[in-house]
Amino acid sequence: MSNYLTALLPGTGGTLKETPGDFRVEEIPLYLPAGSGEHLYVTIEKTGITTRDLVQKLSSALKLPPREIGYAGLKDARAVTVQTLSLTGVKAEAALALQIPGVSILSAIPHRNKLRLGHLAGNRFVIRLRDVLPGAVEHALDILHVLQDLGVPNSFGTQRYGSLGNSHRIGRAILTGDYSEGCRELIGEPAAIHDPAWQSAAIAYAENGAVAAFELMPQRCRNERQVLRSLAQGATPQQALLGLPRPLLRLFLSAYQSSLFDRIVTMRLATLGTLWAGDLACKHVNGAVFKVEDPAIEQPRADAFEISPTGPLFGRKVPLATGMAGMLEEALLDKEKLSLEMFRLGNGLDMEGERRPLRVPLGEFSVSVDAEGLLLSFSLPKGSYATSVLREVMKGELESSREASPAP
Repeated sequence: MSNYLTALLPGTGGTLKETPGDFRVEEIPLYLPAGSGEHLYVTIEKTGITTRDLVQKLSSALKLPPREIGYAGLKDARAVTVQTLSLTGVKAEAALALQIPGVSILSAIPHRNKLRLGHLAGNRFVIRLRDVLPGAVEHALDILHVLQDLGVPNSFGTQRYGSLGNSHRIGRAILTGDYSEGCRELIGEPAAIHDPAWQSAAIAYAENGAVAAFELMPQRCRNERQVLRSLAQGATPQQALLGLPRPLLRLFLSAYQSSLFDRIVTMRLATLGTLWAGDLACKHVNGAVFKVEDPAIEQPRADAFEISPTGPLFGRKVPLATGMAGMLEEALLDKEKLSLEMFRLGNGLDMEGERRPLRVPLGEFSVSVDAEGLLLSFSLPKGSYATSVLREVMKGELESSREASPAP
């Protein structure tokens, strides 16, 4: 079975993100600031820094604790991004006067509440593909029309799995208690590592153990060095791996959740918008989930893109579908030798799980060309990934000198 929803349509080929300007993303706000209140909503255009780095720079420049800075989504460094942050107790004049390299302050308007993660409707993208194949404009338009009709597969994609593409395997090792494998995956498979010093350390770990590897591991590889140091000092693999920061461990576990969800999407790709008896469907307007008792009654709503079937981000509390959809979900758990109770890890690592739509609507789109390549413009709801669109358009794994960006 093909892994493309638009498998019958030829792709554009090409390369992605040779420069930050090749990938532009702008948040679509969930609401506009009211013009009064203690929280200043600052809209910023940035290039070359992450949202977390931006928070630190704002905190330093304004002498404002990071906890008093809110944002709706995380944005990549390797792009031009326009996003809004909230600053508690900061005057508009102070924000507009900021001089931070790579950052432009576009507006500053007060509002009553702090901006929180998820407080956005979606994201608009303008993306340049270089070195595309002949006929790329027509191919892209054909594919985008199909995606607008059928929906975009709501996959996370390989960019979710870190620079070595194995974050999900580290997460699985944590979940299943295979800590030796988790340490090995964290240090990295030498063949997958491009940095010579890091690669040498990974080879040393495989051949001679943690002491030799620690001496070779570059200083910038902080997490890898921490695990190697712990192992060299006599810690067990479990102690070494679980000694990493909790947010990082949760990121690995979340990546494993994401990989399992992507497998469900692939299993249902041919009928992505078709409701089955026992499905748990999602209302796109508010995210509410309900059980499909009679597909014939509900299918017209799916055809109108009011609702869509969902898949599980597996966790200890996630409800599973029944019927055929439930059989797929249970079969995946069985194949991975998992139970939902295994996601009850304790120590701040419990994963509760949730349902996620298998497809999302593609907003208004356009295709054009400039002197440097093919320009795609489109919008997606929050939580979905632009690379899900690009993968269908380009066909094949995304070729890029940098990692592709999600749409948080």
